[in-house]
Amino acid sequence: MRTNRFLILFLLVALVTQAQERIEVLPGGDFETWTEKQIKESALIGGQTKTLYKISGPWSSSNAHARALGVDKVSVSVTPERRGNGFCCRMESTLESVKAIGIDFKALATGSIYTGKLQDVVGLKQSSDPNSAIDMGVPFTGRPSALILDYKALIQDKTAVYAPAKTKVKPVEGHDKGHITLILQHRWEENGHVYAYRVGTAEQTIAQTTEWQNDFCVPIVYGKEGEALHQLSSNRHKTHNSRGEMVCIEEVGFRGDLEPTHLIVQISAGSMPPFTGCPGNVVWCDNIRLAYDHSFDTSAGLRASR
Repeated sequence: MRTNRFLILFLLVALVTQAQERIEVLPGGDFETWTEKQIKESALIGGQTKTLYKISGPWSSSNAHARALGVDKVSVSVTPERRGNGFCCRMESTLESVKAIGIDFKALATGSIYTGKLQDVVGLKQSSDPNSAIDMGVPFTGRPSALILDYKALIQDKTAVYAPAKTKVKPVEGHDKGHITLILQHRWEENGHVYAYRVGTAEQTIAQTTEWQNDFCVPIVYGKEGEALHQLSSNRHKTHNSRGEMVCIEEVGFRGDLEPTHLIVQISAGSMPPFTGCPGNVVWCDNIRLAYDHSFDTSAGLRASR
């Protein structure tokens, strides 16, 4: 009789737990679907044909087709990789060498994926600020409790470098680390300016080499509770306003009580500014999901991407 009571209690606990939480895979977050585009670089820099990989769903990456002064260059730092019977995403920080007119230029590209859209061809205007070519974030109305993913990492124990497509590579202080970020924003526009309240944040530094960490959970902190842990990013992320202009997303404060309008998820092999990092750092990720606690889940999640 006592055994039956314990069994009934166990089943009730399991049913309550299941009812309180659900898991949603972000579109494309299983990395099973990629598209490929063959692009021939300009003869001036060798004329190689390279494969540019793109992820399905709301994702873009640091892979880029750049064109400056009529010269086409392709940078590939994100690729699909076999994992079991399927695929995962591989991001590597690479020090690329480009030889032109007898000069060897070096550029550091940090492997990264994010929800948003990179323009098809990056021009000379974006060469000094790669973020200016990225419309960051996608429409979203959910209130998830955590970001869940599988990841592994190879983090180099050596000094980082700064290489902005010039002839010299400069060492910089510190060691670069991988990074996982989720940002929920409530955005609005006034007179061409795009403003946002930070609704929720999740962050995780990947500081050391590790094998696959499956079902790794990064809790999302809402509102004022995140103010002491996370900084606003008023000058980092950009988006198109209603006039079609690329402008900064001006975060003005923390408001956990508002409904999100946009979701930013970014996973990267490095966490330093553009053109700065550690060559050879690699982060793999797979099965990116959102966990919902039904006690504060009030919406339907991802809407159609722009």
